[in-house]
Amino acid sequence: MEEIDLLVIGGGTGGYTAAIRAAQLGLTAAIVEADKVGGTCLHRGCIPTKTWLHSAEVLTRTRNAATFGVQVDEASLDYPVMRARQQAVVDTLHKSIRSVIGKHKIEIIEGRGTIVAPGEVAIGERRIQAKHIVVATGSRPKGLPGLEPDGDRVVTSDELLERDQAPKSIAIIGGGAIGCEFASFFADIGSEVTLIEALPTLVPLEDGDAGKALAKAFAARGVNVMTSARVLTDRTRSYDSVVEVTVEHEGDEKQLPAEILLLAVGREAVTDGLGLENTKAEIEGGWVKVDETYRTAEPSVYAIGDAIGGLLLAHVAGAEGFIAAEAIAGKEARRLDYDRVPRVTYSNPQVAAVGLTLAEAKERGLNAKSQRFSLKYNAMALIQDETDGFAKVVFDQDGGDLLGVHLVGAHVADIVSEAALGRFLQASAWEMGTSIHPHPSLSEVLGEAAQLSAGISIYW
Repeated sequence: MEEIDLLVIGGGTGGYTAAIRAAQLGLTAAIVEADKVGGTCLHRGCIPTKTWLHSAEVLTRTRNAATFGVQVDEASLDYPVMRARQQAVVDTLHKSIRSVIGKHKIEIIEGRGTIVAPGEVAIGERRIQAKHIVVATGSRPKGLPGLEPDGDRVVTSDELLERDQAPKSIAIIGGGAIGCEFASFFADIGSEVTLIEALPTLVPLEDGDAGKALAKAFAARGVNVMTSARVLTDRTRSYDSVVEVTVEHEGDEKQLPAEILLLAVGREAVTDGLGLENTKAEIEGGWVKVDETYRTAEPSVYAIGDAIGGLLLAHVAGAEGFIAAEAIAGKEARRLDYDRVPRVTYSNPQVAAVGLTLAEAKERGLNAKSQRFSLKYNAMALIQDETDGFAKVVFDQDGGDLLGVHLVGAHVADIVSEAALGRFLQASAWEMGTSIHPHPSLSEVLGEAAQLSAGISIYW
């Protein structure tokens, strides 16, 4: 039987990061992948959707070109060309990842890995003895009880990304990051969009003000936003070329016809057929249970990324894979502080955040307060004619510590890293506010909100 130091099951961001870091630390490592390395993020998630969203941004910019004194002919979206470009971007990144993996002498084993015993994995007829195993099998879209995807009229994001043309109308169940990104895209290219969320605000895991601002911006673009709404799955049906969704909203039942119904109601871990039952590893609430170094109850088995739940983000999986590899290699593993992880919804406008909301800070017993500064007063936002949004800083009134930053606006994904670094360095609002930001720039909105928090703003 072949022997190896580390076998990673799953070649997504977390999986290949764990394997590469282990190889850098002198361990022999291999990756088992049933599809393509890069995982959901590269092939069915982050990269394809952001490529679509950028096409929508270019289209919107072009249609609004006259605002900037630029005259162009009527603009339209060539859907097949956009999808071809998406695939070209994915192929380029896929080739790059395979190259890096190969550079570190890491074998990519094609197939499904099954743990047959602690330290032993079967891939078809092949058997590998591994001193350590990292489970990085990721997640898949969930259905709704009583309303399962059929791949045609009722779809998940996986099937939607495979379609050759845009629907004339789309109803989206779920106002989290995935639902909002698709709502933003289809609204910008001219589809009729209904966005249905059960909770009171969009992006409900983020600051409430951010969700309200996003809903307002969507409504201004013609999106039918329905929050605090319940889908009656037993009364939702498909007929001819229409899906009719029955929604309970504001005390009334409404029938909403659409060409396509997108289920964006969350994701679930992929653990079936993995063989975890042949180890001491435990599954709790559908997710693999781990400690702070991502080790399961089976000492030789670790798990990372979407398989363990929490923040289902590619950069989180990568950080977890890095830490797990260092722990396996015998290095002192640092605990990942999830309060320092930046989160972005790449809609138009974007929503970005790091750290605590004001409500969360108060729940932890902190003497917290918040200040916000509008993009309407930011020079670069005015220059770019993108003034929807704000920066909101949450801080500790006792010590001035920066507790959280919440951003809404165009391109805020590009400035949230400053806030994440501030959290990592345990900066105060005063330190972030006195750090000089270039003028004119969108980053000034963060500096102004921090200055308001520190009581040193000229706009106080």
